[in-house]
Amino acid sequence: MRIVNPTFGLASVTTERSNAGAVDWRRDGIALFSNSKPNAKDLLEGLRLKLATIRPIEGIDFYYKDTASRPAPAATLENIAQKHRAALLALGD
Repeated sequence: MRIVNPTFGLASVTTERSNAGAVDWRRDGIALFSNSKPNAKDLLEGLRLKLATIRPIEGIDFYYKDTASRPAPAATLENIAQKHRAALLALGD
């Protein structure tokens, strides 16, 4: 699988910088976020099982959009940002 970041190499629109630091994948909260397309949930469940081999699964939470055709509500994204240090996204089909 090849993953491409379409924003790579583009200048930031703002001068705001993140002070978040590195993610500790063995301890920090992780959001598993689905775009609600077929197979996205299966992909995320597989990632959670893999993560469970190196850490407790508490703090690894699932999130889903209501529909693949609409963006996630801002409140959902804010909740994820407040509770978790990292998010893994699944775009299924």
